[in-house]
Amino acid sequence: MKRILFGSDVWARGSVHSHLFRLSSEIIVNCKRKIYKIMYKIAYVTLLIIFVISCNQKKYTIMKEDKKVTNVEKVEKSNSEWKSILTDEQYHIMIEKGTERAFTGKYWDVFEKGTYKCAACGFALFDSETKFDAHCGWPSFYDSIDSTRITTDDDYKLGYKRIEIMCSRCGAHLGHVFPDGPKPTGQRYCVNSVSIKLDTLSEKPNRD
Repeated sequence: MKRILFGSDVWARGSVHSHLFRLSSEIIVNCKRKIYKIMYKIAYVTLLIIFVISCNQKKYTIMKEDKKVTNVEKVEKSNSEWKSILTDEQYHIMIEKGTERAFTGKYWDVFEKGTYKCAACGFALFDSETKFDAHCGWPSFYDSIDSTRITTDDDYKLGYKRIEIMCSRCGAHLGHVFPDGPKPTGQRYCVNSVSIKLDTLSEKPNRD
């Protein structure tokens, strides 16, 4: 009788151990599956981030004009002097580097022939022949009159890289340039209407 009980006890213990082994094996397998899923998600997100960064780098690899512009007579004024010359809106956008609301500016849908000049110093910047409808709500040009008219700088104010454009004579903020314009340049100079003034009477400046 004792032997039978002993055998049953051994069998019961063996059964429990076997059950615990299978249970622990299943737990280990499930844990591995969860770990693999997590690792897959991490790898996917990492690759996605790398892809976005690489695209962003490629997107904003724009041919910049030389910031050391030559043969341009500089106009330098203090902030108080600019305040006395410009309107409050012009000062906010051109000196404090603000942005007008889309579809509210004077020139976003104007296509008269002429020359667009800096509203602060009168320097000729864009030819109306290069103006196009970008459907963005701001005046857009695919090229400046020549490379000496515009200076650029990196702008990270929104948390990502943009290329700021400025008048090379007085340094007034104009807007930004993006690599999504039409041929032949592939660039879009997105300009605040407040920063420019259309002169329909002036002669077209010579390009470089």
